[in-house]
Amino acid sequence: MLEVNDLHSGYGNIEILKGINMKVPAGSIVSLIGSNGAGKSTFLMTLSGIVRPRKGNILFEGRTIGKLPPDAIVKLGITQAPEGRRIFSHLTVEENLDLGAYTRNIGKDLKKDKEELLDLFPALKNRLKALAGNLSGGEQQMLAMARALMARPRLLLLDEPSLGLAPKLVELVFALIKRINERGITVLLVEQNAWKALDIAHYGYVIESGRIQLEGSGQDLLANPQIKESYLGE
Repeated sequence: MLEVNDLHSGYGNIEILKGINMKVPAGSIVSLIGSNGAGKSTFLMTLSGIVRPRKGNILFEGRTIGKLPPDAIVKLGITQAPEGRRIFSHLTVEENLDLGAYTRNIGKDLKKDKEELLDLFPALKNRLKALAGNLSGGEQQMLAMARALMARPRLLLLDEPSLGLAPKLVELVFALIKRINERGITVLLVEQNAWKALDIAHYGYVIESGRIQLEGSGQDLLANPQIKESYLGE
């Protein structure tokens, strides 16, 4: 579904990504782990069109997308729930959801999709008219994910969805990721919680200093002594 070849990207004179190669098969969960500053968020921002690649190629379903603007990438079927959630705090929950579907033709399908998402995220059901800024951290994360899903993506990019959440909510978020994937949506997950990210992943990559250092199935990486020492505290 997604293929990245020799991707270089960065900000100003600083190169962050230094030749990333990655494949994300349709229907899979692929996790990207790494330390702070390794380039994880820059990678997702480049895939989303927010940061322009300097070199290399990004293919989505066989089409080159590296030069497309963000709205065109969303229309093709890629959406992102960004780090820090970045919900519109001054708008209601429902207005945030509606904005997630701005690239779609408004119609009866929108109402149906919203109902299905509220079944997936029941904590939002009774908060539709509440200001998004008044939600708890866990509810805001669910809203960010639901908003991204309103565009009907085939590939969902998740950037640090468990960041700052209590352990029980972390468990809930990862259970929701698995349920989203079971609905046929491919997931590319960037996450500092390496154990949880690799445990649900079909395949995983480890990024350090803008380069992929290790890759393999999620379970193989969990068993890797280097991963255990560097990321799992063992």
